[in-house]
Amino acid sequence: MKLKNKNKLGISSLSLAITMALSGLATSALAAEEETADLSNVEKIAVVGSRAAPRSMGDSPVPIDIIGADEIKKSGNSDMLEILKGTVPSLNVHSNPISDAASLVRPANLRGLPADSTLILLNGKRRHRSSVIAFLGGGINDGAHGPDISVIPSAALKQVEVLRDGAAAQYGSDAIAGVINFVLKDDAQGGSIEAKAGEYYEGDGTTTEINGNVGMPLTKDGFVNLSFQYKNSDPTSRSTQRPDAAAFGEAGLTVDNPAQVWGSPEIKDDISLFANVGLDLDDKSQAYLFGNYSERDVKGGFYYRNPHNRPGVYSNDDGATLLVGDLTPGPVGQVNEGLGMGDGISCPTINITSANVTTQQDYIDGVQNNPNCFAFNEMEGLAAGFTPNFGGNIVDASIVAGTKGEFEIEWLEGVLYDFSGSFGQNASSYMIYNTLNASMGPDSPRDFNPGKYTQTEWNFNADFVKFVDWGMADDVSLAGGLEWHEETFEVTAGDEPSFKVGPLTSQGFGIGSNGFPGFQPSAAGEYTRRNAAAYIDASLPITDSLLAELAVRYEDYETFGSTVNYKIAANYSILDEWAVRGSFNTGFRAPTVGQANVSNVQTNLSDGVLVDSALLPPTNPISVQLGGTELSPEESQSFTFGTIYTQGDFFMTVDYYNIQVEDRISQSDKISLTDADKAALKAAGVPNVDGLSQVSFFTNDFDTTTQGVDVVANYTAELLAGDSSFSLAYNWNETEVDRFSDITGDFKVQRLENDLPKHRATFTWGQGWDSFGLFTRVNYFGEYQGVHVDYDATVVTGSAAVTVDMEFSYFINDSFTLAIGAQNLLDQQAEKLDFEKNSGIPNNNWGGQYYETSPFGFNGGYYYVKGTYNF
Repeated sequence: MKLKNKNKLGISSLSLAITMALSGLATSALAAEEETADLSNVEKIAVVGSRAAPRSMGDSPVPIDIIGADEIKKSGNSDMLEILKGTVPSLNVHSNPISDAASLVRPANLRGLPADSTLILLNGKRRHRSSVIAFLGGGINDGAHGPDISVIPSAALKQVEVLRDGAAAQYGSDAIAGVINFVLKDDAQGGSIEAKAGEYYEGDGTTTEINGNVGMPLTKDGFVNLSFQYKNSDPTSRSTQRPDAAAFGEAGLTVDNPAQVWGSPEIKDDISLFANVGLDLDDKSQAYLFGNYSERDVKGGFYYRNPHNRPGVYSNDDGATLLVGDLTPGPVGQVNEGLGMGDGISCPTINITSANVTTQQDYIDGVQNNPNCFAFNEMEGLAAGFTPNFGGNIVDASIVAGTKGEFEIEWLEGVLYDFSGSFGQNASSYMIYNTLNASMGPDSPRDFNPGKYTQTEWNFNADFVKFVDWGMADDVSLAGGLEWHEETFEVTAGDEPSFKVGPLTSQGFGIGSNGFPGFQPSAAGEYTRRNAAAYIDASLPITDSLLAELAVRYEDYETFGSTVNYKIAANYSILDEWAVRGSFNTGFRAPTVGQANVSNVQTNLSDGVLVDSALLPPTNPISVQLGGTELSPEESQSFTFGTIYTQGDFFMTVDYYNIQVEDRISQSDKISLTDADKAALKAAGVPNVDGLSQVSFFTNDFDTTTQGVDVVANYTAELLAGDSSFSLAYNWNETEVDRFSDITGDFKVQRLENDLPKHRATFTWGQGWDSFGLFTRVNYFGEYQGVHVDYDATVVTGSAAVTVDMEFSYFINDSFTLAIGAQNLLDQQAEKLDFEKNSGIPNNNWGGQYYETSPFGFNGGYYYVKGTYNF
């Protein structure tokens, strides 16, 4: 498909020369004297979105938040996503108790759009995607495929710049919602080391962390800045015993309490190493190099398997009869040699007529005491069912190298250049524990490696800037550049038992590791796409009061063709203290290679029943049969309009935004399979068809309009015998689905429009004295849609809530600081499950206590202590 100069397609150009922005973030009390000085005259400068010279906040045509290193430290959290959520009200992050791969890499939502609609940069360079696709993404993130932000340690950061406007005209795909740029420290001396420990008020989720940073000179003309973070986090449990598991306990079986854990996963040996290196080659040029290596092991809960009715394992008729396999040896040379149907199924039919089938006499005589007949209830540890644990090993690595400076060639005099190349890779190797491959019968192992996803990206960029005198109020900055990008998504097959078609398959036993079957060799392979781009952008200081910015980008993809996108932005100063600003841009988001090619089998709840569903490529024959088509890019257009007011130490911005996205890419609703569909699946070579209940695929199937308002106010003063800084940030955000089909489904539309709170706000107070510092943040979360286990019958309106974060610091001397703090200090609880009165379904039917869509999580209060040594 060829996309020609469509105005709706576009990427917001950002020639935004950008910005100092005290936007939304109070600068907290600092440990050193210079840090506790009056901050009103300090300009925070952001480079995100600008290919030319950065500008101060008052001149910026678009809104940006700057999160300084000190505020990052005082957030009290080790997870970068949680740090950002606490400081940027338009950013939402959900906890994921049971959500397949989304438990390993959590998605985040800026301005109500999915995680892969926000462009992530590191030192201004595009960051590679994660290998994890959020198959169970809680509605808004279903199928999202974005970068893994959590690998970036706070110790490595100089600041974080959050651009709340589109930026695709410079960087290409993914910047519909905005841009987050992580800026690494570049100090050539000094450093710090910090140790921190904390846990939730409930006594679980214990976290220990050590992080550090050191700056060293690289000869007299450069620097080497190194950072590390190492942490471990215990799991949490906000569970109650499932009624069905409790009933088996009462019937005499040994059942764990809880049988199924709802909570945050365990994170072990989470290590991140970052390096940032710069060297002046001469007076006009510099070489730079930065990158990372990160690795962690994650292990979380899965759904409980009921020993009477789990399909493919215990029963295939919803618990009416027990699934019994005939182990009579088959003829030599046959598929079932030594184990299988033998001379016909002669095992008895066991009707499940009691609360514990293993106590029934027909089970004892026909299965337990019959060596030729088999049921999983007789295996050690499986009589009361089982609960798999899902996890994986995540490895993330990247390196960026380049040189920048000013040409010394006469005919290129005054032209600035930046040449760079980058490599990034993220690999997720999955594990599933305490489960089985039912088709293998009693020979099944209990732990499996279902396979591996690997995302690899290469980028090469050439960027240029020239300042020219066109007779305007100041020099015009002209920027342009070229980019080449290659993206590869690789699927590695799992170990053989994870996908093996065992000898009991023909008797109705399920194939593959139950809960997450392994990737078969036929599904393994590499899928690659390349694209190239060229852009130009101009910053025009037309008068002393009016700055205009223009940008346009041409992008060509080898799969779906080319697109042209543009952005127009302006800032007009009405008075010295008051300015207005606005922008209009077109944008697009290309489907990822993973979204176009991935296939997977997952276990999810459908109408309250645990079922297996297959995610297939949209071009798979069965997907096509159900309405799937080849993916095309999302198209967007958006505009912002706002005002900036500055009076002395007071600074305030108000911005309205409107984002229209057409042909949004997401995972379809899960479509129930008919017998005809299953016959087509078998013909297409899909395994374990009889055990599948549903199919989904990625699709361009709906349009949305998202609008909102951001208000940011900052004030600094000398108060209470010290230095004070105050910040208030508020966001109103609303999404409406304008078009959708049956493939999307009414419930998903409901989730897109209502899951996230429409109102969020934070108020921050930072106070610094000679020997003490205090940091306080009050967070407001408006009403939201409470959903549990992705089931529409559980929906309620979650109440608005307020949480308080606080940290108190004692500066022992210039080098040592001791701090204690708490997140959710007052232990505000998430919305408790209460859908029984609406649906008649028992509240604890799936073992949870809270609605998982709670915008501030479900774990409650968390306290910590930390010590820091600065040198």
